[in-house]
Amino acid sequence: MLKKLLLLAAALCAGAAWAAVEANTATEAELDSLKGVGPALSGRILKERASAPFASWPDFIGRVGGVGPRTAARLSQEGLTVHGQPFDASASSPGSGSTSQRAP
Repeated sequence: MLKKLLLLAAALCAGAAWAAVEANTATEAELDSLKGVGPALSGRILKERASAPFASWPDFIGRVGGVGPRTAARLSQEGLTVHGQPFDASASSPGSGSTSQRAP
């Protein structure tokens, strides 16, 4: 019984510690708190955000140097959101929404 209570308490603490960090409103410290974001990347995010809020993940990827779809997916897993949305690789791939076909 004690093990179950300890596991439940640990799960609740872990869930409470993870919180979304919104790219359009986060402070430098909040951005830096994400694994994989250091002072250089948080500075680029804040610089681009100062010119205009990020409209979407593709906008974020296009404007923040050094961030591609793989990095965006990793940052999203760490809790970064754009307009409250996690990264969706299918919505931000270069061919999404087009009718181009791949060779078999």
